[in-house]
Amino acid sequence: MAVTERQFGQAERRTTTLRQGGRVVKARFDRRTSRVTVSLNNGVAIAFPIALIEGLAGASPSDLADIEISPPGLGLHFPKLDADVFVPALLQGDFGSKHWMARQLGAAGGHARSPAKVAASRRNGRKGGRPKKASNK
Repeated sequence: MAVTERQFGQAERRTTTLRQGGRVVKARFDRRTSRVTVSLNNGVAIAFPIALIEGLAGASPSDLADIEISPPGLGLHFPKLDADVFVPALLQGDFGSKHWMARQLGAAGGHARSPAKVAASRRNGRKGGRPKKASNK
């Protein structure tokens, strides 16, 4: 796919706008807290737990210790994991693809312990457990 001069110019303008919000100048993995700490050129520093980020969750500390900063300073690359993190997306609360984020939220919702869920579980337990699904035969 060929990129036109117009498309290239638009991409450069978008990158310039994103970099004005800050670009990464330093990144490191802290083994003690299992977090990646990122310093931006505007003085902002953020730290995020690896368990929240698609592609980093469950990775070994030695794999996380090797971090490269992308040339425009907007991303982090973990070469041993072949994983990339777009820092402006992190700042907006996007920790992975839509599919991955939905799966994480669904898992968290399944572990929720509301009074209604506890009461329903106890009622079902008294009846012999979760009701069987009705067959459609």
